[in-house]
Amino acid sequence: MENSAYLLAPSTDLSSDIAALEAAGFLLTMIYPADEPRVAQLTYHGVTLRLDNGFNTQATPAGSGSTAPTVVVPGLESALTTSAGASLVPDTTPWQVPSLESQYVFTSGGEWGQGRAGMQYRDLIPQRHGGRVIASHIRIPEPGPVPDYVHHHDIRFQMIYCRRGRVQVVYQDQGEPFWMEAGDIVLQPPHIRHRVLASDDGCEVVEIAAPAEHPTFIDTELSLPTVAIDPERDFHGQRFCFNRSADLSRQSVGNGWHELVGGFADATAGLANVRVLEPEPGAGALAGTSEGDLCLLYVLDGDAKISADGREQQVTVDDSVAVPVGHDWTLDEVTGNFRCLHVTLGDTGDTGDTGISPAAT
Repeated sequence: MENSAYLLAPSTDLSSDIAALEAAGFLLTMIYPADEPRVAQLTYHGVTLRLDNGFNTQATPAGSGSTAPTVVVPGLESALTTSAGASLVPDTTPWQVPSLESQYVFTSGGEWGQGRAGMQYRDLIPQRHGGRVIASHIRIPEPGPVPDYVHHHDIRFQMIYCRRGRVQVVYQDQGEPFWMEAGDIVLQPPHIRHRVLASDDGCEVVEIAAPAEHPTFIDTELSLPTVAIDPERDFHGQRFCFNRSADLSRQSVGNGWHELVGGFADATAGLANVRVLEPEPGAGALAGTSEGDLCLLYVLDGDAKISADGREQQVTVDDSVAVPVGHDWTLDEVTGNFRCLHVTLGDTGDTGDTGISPAAT
């Protein structure tokens, strides 16, 4: 977070308030969370204003009815009140990684919510493992330009798998804008500046990020693409990684199964891995173990039975299962050209790779 004081104000309609302030000359500099924004920060002539629809429960005494301004000041030890009732309060915004509360989560269908920049979000792990991670199925309902801006995220991990259609994106120090198409995967390291430019053909993506709630900062000074090109640049211990579907490495994992993998484990220094699991005709069962913050199985094609945490679940296209940490899982009875996205995220950065093997018979 930026280490500066700001004026805190309530908002009951964040989108309308942002639009009105931008029309008056304010610049949006931060918004969170992306899937259902509650907080936005804007600046103008050296004044920083933070709109918060939880303002009344966060910063003002219950039932006080005060209309005097509230200023949030980093480093202030305790709240101060002026003679006219204006409040100065310490900045206690908790931008830290929460404790893991891992559990079994099966998601099929569900409601779509309105997120930032006109995108719609379907939550794949509503409980979010205690806020440790968020997994979202995102769609851009209208083709054409996307009302996005150059921005970056305060995150441990973030990846995007292009599910359907295509989306045009551009990244800091990674060259000209490019189109992600179905099956392509990108790793967005912490604080890399980027922008969504356009979408086409009913674009949908699967996005996973940690922690679940993290601020998105808008960079009003940097233009993309940048003149510099540095594909090996280190962004807070990680590198940008983009793999076309056709360029994923195909490796056997036994029992007639293959995994398609890119360079994500290397690019995250072992924090995470992303793979697509595919069986050959007549393949047997495939087994694995959940180790770390996340083990997510998301069905891309076909049908299967997933066994985990003492449960058996029939799954089909766009269903997903999050397996609790420390539990084994099995994929079996696959039909219809089955394919499955498998994402693992480590808890300490030591490993994000979950062992996969043929299931015992």
